[in-house]
Amino acid sequence: MLGTGTLTNTMASASEAPAPGLSSASSLAADPLLDARDAFRKRDRARLAALRDATATAQHPLAMWVAYWDANLHLSELQQADLDLFYSRWSNTYVEDRLRNDWLLELGRRRDWANFVIDFPRFKLNDDREVSCYALVADHLAGKDVRDAARSAWAAQRDADDGCALLARTLLSAGVFKPADAWRKARLAMDINRPRAVVQAVALAMGTTDPQADKAVQALIDAPARFLTRKARATGRSNAELTTLALVKLAATDPDAAADALTKRWERALPADLAAWAWAATAKQSAQRLSSDAPDQFQRAERLASNDEGNNPWPDDTYAWKVRAALRANQGAGRWQQVIQGVNAMSPAEQRDPAWIYWKARGLQALAADSQDGEVLRAQAREMLAGIAGQWHFYGTLASEKLGLTVSLPPRPPALTAAERDAAARDAGLNRALQLIAIGLRSEGVREWNFSLRTLGDRELLAAAQVACDREIWDRCINTSERTRGVVDMQQRYPTPFRDQVLARTRTIGLDAAYVYGLIRQESRFVTDARSGVGASGLMQVMPATARWTARKIGLDYSHERIADRDVNLTLGTGYLKLVLDDFAGSQPLAAAAYNAGPSRSRRWREGPALDPATWAENIPFSETRDYVKKVLSNAAYYAALLGNDTVSLSARLGTSIGPRDPALASADRDLP
Repeated sequence: MLGTGTLTNTMASASEAPAPGLSSASSLAADPLLDARDAFRKRDRARLAALRDATATAQHPLAMWVAYWDANLHLSELQQADLDLFYSRWSNTYVEDRLRNDWLLELGRRRDWANFVIDFPRFKLNDDREVSCYALVADHLAGKDVRDAARSAWAAQRDADDGCALLARTLLSAGVFKPADAWRKARLAMDINRPRAVVQAVALAMGTTDPQADKAVQALIDAPARFLTRKARATGRSNAELTTLALVKLAATDPDAAADALTKRWERALPADLAAWAWAATAKQSAQRLSSDAPDQFQRAERLASNDEGNNPWPDDTYAWKVRAALRANQGAGRWQQVIQGVNAMSPAEQRDPAWIYWKARGLQALAADSQDGEVLRAQAREMLAGIAGQWHFYGTLASEKLGLTVSLPPRPPALTAAERDAAARDAGLNRALQLIAIGLRSEGVREWNFSLRTLGDRELLAAAQVACDREIWDRCINTSERTRGVVDMQQRYPTPFRDQVLARTRTIGLDAAYVYGLIRQESRFVTDARSGVGASGLMQVMPATARWTARKIGLDYSHERIADRDVNLTLGTGYLKLVLDDFAGSQPLAAAAYNAGPSRSRRWREGPALDPATWAENIPFSETRDYVKKVLSNAAYYAALLGNDTVSLSARLGTSIGPRDPALASADRDLP
């Protein structure tokens, strides 16, 4: 077992190691790091300890990672002195901060607040919500007022963990939190389908640690319809809260059934605030299914909420779906007022999202036509649109076009100086990241890279991005360049790797090269060996079944082991995209959605009223696909300018309307996978 003496010896043996850099790393074999990562994953302490000593003795420039993995496996046995020694040896590195994160979690679990409050201020990234909850416990115990911060942190907790649960228990015991806070947390957790967090919050609300009570709540989660039929009651606040949880859960799988249950019984039986919450949850699920019932269900929720004397707002995501449902119904139904009300009800931070700025401005423009204050509303809308116009994203570009501005790419910033390039090339953290990526430890390399960027200014970020571009590590090139604010290099943000191959292929099959580049940038960031969690591979993230189907369609001699080959993957991906685009009559938004989520879903999402394409895109039920479509289309507009057009036209790519397919235009390719 690793004790203070062993760790001390290890740190001493590595004390003469040189500062990490790519030049020294490049001459060393990758095997020790890969072996060490494997030993860490398998929790093979003996093998990892041997590799720790070997890399330290060899002064391997990435030895800190092996030391980190080794220390991580022994956290429960370490003391603060062990950690202080590690911090000293590997100061100002990512692994120092990463181990401090792990150690703060361990200190929280030990309830060692004396050491926690010393170590926490040194945590640079401070990006772990459970650590934040422990920190709030420590602040509360020190006599600080943490009510608002604690309520926000607990509400944002997505699953049951010790830190946020301890925070809630502590503040409930102190009377800072009330049972109503715990019930609200239970509803929030049910809304995002986090059953363990629901069970935990209900136990806190009811002040019980009885496992049988936990099982009863789990039964409610597993079979909400049965609970509503057999056990649900509205007498007493706890019973009403449990009934509301069952309705929220039922709505997630069958919003029609939840609406029926509310209409027939529970809207009248439940307290107004809980009936409003249940209706809002039902309306959200209806909106995600693109049901025309959603706007009216949101109105029922609002009428009930207006009778609630308390302040119990719904989650931002619920208001977002209220806005989307109103937008979808807006064609001829005049629901722009609901759009504005939905945005105004969001938290201040959410209201600053460019999407909601854009749609609120559109709502004000629509209402101005029939208002005595029309000019005031139009001026307010113009000011809001101007606030995001010129920003390089979907809604920033649409705002510019809505204002009638000519949208063109910004001038390229002055070239990097030799000194700026040299400083980035010599950065130890960036070099460690490059070495980790080069030996196949991409996840670790990305974390090293991002940690090294956190204090850089715009010009330094451009220089770091150029290091990655020059090494053809395109995901780091793009993501780093996107961090700049005052200086924008669009050629760097939107590179064109494999240009000859992409242009030749798209010309051959009659496909827009800018659209292909926009899609690849979103799919893989041009990482040729990228592989998704569901098995999509290569530059264009092609699924195995799709690859086989497409190869047959286009007559390509293909075997599965070739799926990640750059040229084969490009041929398969562009071939499939062309077939999808043709099937959707050239609609780039529909084809992008189909490429990401499947043609059958894209077909289903186009049913209903004819919508302007931006409204249609905002109503895509899957958050991943919704974000994907918007980014692919805006990417494509920028790439079009980079490839030769003088101006950007996102609206032209979106088209004029998306609605049900004309049966007369049905394609022979309806068997698209």
